[in-house]
Amino acid sequence: MRRRTCLAALGTAGASALAGCGTVRSETALSSPTVHADSERRKSLQFAADGEEIGSIGADGAVSDGRIELSTEIWHREGTSVESIELHVWMPPAPEGTPAEVALASPVQGDSSPPPAVTLSTSRDEPGAIIEIDDLDDLADETISTIDLVVTPGYDRATALVIDSTIELDSTALLDGGYELDGQLELEFPALGQQ
Repeated sequence: MRRRTCLAALGTAGASALAGCGTVRSETALSSPTVHADSERRKSLQFAADGEEIGSIGADGAVSDGRIELSTEIWHREGTSVESIELHVWMPPAPEGTPAEVALASPVQGDSSPPPAVTLSTSRDEPGAIIEIDDLDDLADETISTIDLVVTPGYDRATALVIDSTIELDSTALLDGGYELDGQLELEFPALGQQ
């Protein structure tokens, strides 16, 4: 009889322990990144939690024929994967409100899977364009360095470019939650104002 009581108690304890496994893991929002600048046109945002770097987004641009050719790179620590990326790329509009035009210059692709679907959209309420990627397949575990953009200023003398980024990371550890990396990267291209 004691054995049955002991087994029942162990079964109840095991069920209680497993009950927590179905709960939603919490997500940590990181929105105060450190800005690292190699130059006015090459910068990165680095996100950290508890003194450990979690991820970063960097951009490097050059002016050619009155346009900005922009490459971005997204890095994340081992043990995390990228769930989604949203980049809002814009230039402060002219007094007459002419927005910059943003185009995707190359597909985002990984080693073995087909390129993920990329949504490029504009909004009446916000200048520039919004780039969204949410099914990264084999790219989810890699450094993503193949998002290349071409940005055409909406007016002469526009020299500032802004990237508002939101990157969702999931942790591969069983009990760890994910991360939401939110930040704004501002780049300057004085050469645009001289053309």
